[in-house]
Order: sequence, then C-alpha cells, then structure tokens
Amino acid sequence: MKKLRTIEKAPVFNETLKKLRVCAYVRVSTNQAEQQESFSAHAHVQHHTSFINNNPNWIFAGIYSDNALSGKNAAKRSEFMRMVQDTENNKFDLIITKSISRFARNTQDCLETVRKLKSLGVGVQFEKEQINTLS
Repeated sequence: MKKLRTIEKAPVFNETLKKLRVCAYVRVSTNQAEQQESFSAHAHVQHHTSFINNNPNWIFAGIYSDNALSGKNAAKRSEFMRMVQDTENNKFDLIITKSISRFARNTQDCLETVRKLKSLGVGVQFEKEQINTLS
C-alpha cells in the first residue's frame, strides 16, 4: 500500500489583508443656514468618522473639511490642497467623500486630482455614486 504524504502550504503574507488608512473629505459649499448648521453640528464629520471606524478593514486617518467654499477651484480650498499634499506624503490609502460634486465642481480639477491620487496608489470612494477610483 502506497503512503500519501501531505505537504502543508507555507503561510504567505497577503497584502489584501492589510488595513487601509482611510480619510474623508467634506465640503459645504454655500452659506445657507441649514448647511452651515449641518456643518457646525459636524453631521458630515460624524458620519464619515463613524463610517470609517465601523469598518474593521480600515484605520481612521482623519477628516479634511472646507466650509462655505465653492468647489470650482481646488487651489482655493485649503483643506483639499492639504489632503492632496498628505497623499503625496503617504499618510493614507483611501479618501471617502459623499459625492463627486462634494469633491469637485470643476471636471478638470476632479479628473486631474483623481489621476494624481491614483498614480500615488490612493483611491477616492464616492458614496452617492458608489464609485471607487481604484476598482
């Protein structure tokens, strides 16, 4: 009778099991009372903080928020620009935001930023549109 010998597979580190460092970008674009109240009450910040912290595969990496600013020109949004700089400094792996229109109102700025982030290996997840730029 032949003996069967089983060889155990060596454990291999799986990069997909690495927790992602995730931040959020929030922008309230007008001075309307209900949007200001929402921002001052930190509703968006609380939502994204909870959303990130409740995902066991994510590590909270911060919130970037611009208040009462137009999304038409990225250069005028200080937190947006700081977020892009932090991406270049490898501070996180994924950005979540409510929607494309909250990320940018200018198509050229949006595409340029998404492409730059993607080249650095950082994705943007748009909640409303259910789009992740890395997938």
